[in-house]
Amino acid sequence: MKRSDDEKAALVNHLKELHLPTIRSCFEELARQAEQETSSYERYLLGLIERELQVRRQHRLERQLRDSRLPMDKDLTRFDMKRLPAKLARQVKSLLDGSFVDRRENLLAFGTVGSGKTHLLCGIAHELVRQGRKVYFRSCGLLVQELLAAKRDLKLSRVIKKLARYEAIVIDDLGYVQQSREEMEVLFTGSTGARFPIFNLQMVTAISTSSMWKNLRRRWNASSRWSRNAFRNALALTPSAKFRC
Repeated sequence: MKRSDDEKAALVNHLKELHLPTIRSCFEELARQAEQETSSYERYLLGLIERELQVRRQHRLERQLRDSRLPMDKDLTRFDMKRLPAKLARQVKSLLDGSFVDRRENLLAFGTVGSGKTHLLCGIAHELVRQGRKVYFRSCGLLVQELLAAKRDLKLSRVIKKLARYEAIVIDDLGYVQQSREEMEVLFTGSTGARFPIFNLQMVTAISTSSMWKNLRRRWNASSRWSRNAFRNALALTPSAKFRC
């Protein structure tokens, strides 16, 4: 009995040192189950490892969701897809596999206030996170102010490098940026006049109305990546709204 207790204590210590908390908490339970079912050693070991992996994947998903800053209540399970026209619903479903991210295609949702554009894009972003992709959500106003502050404090390159780690960035309410020269510059160009590296990534963006979009386009430099064919995928949540890249 003493030897058995010593072995158990040593096993617990080793699992703790190897940072395998799930196996440490369930190896006895699964051992009793394996004994009752006369499972092989390999099947018992497989069960332990699968349990550890399952918990780790869940914890990683939770960390990525926290890091994304996505609103937790704005996923697709809470979005009424029946409110969308059939063609738009099919377009949304085609985006859920995340292949537009691999193709580096941007995504724009536009419509009137309350049309659900933010909820829909956040729902798509939640699906991207569940696929293991790194996503970041920020309102345009907050993002611009953070970039301006970083530029003032000579930390802009550090902030850009951090943003560049994300595969997709959701910018909410792009149409509400004040559009001063300094704000447009910090959002779309670097301090040397070159485009920010973050815009080499996919931008998943929400904007209020097509009129705001046209107004923004007039303010952007014609050489900007955003001035022509910037958004390969446009989701019109207001049927009467008209949009042209």
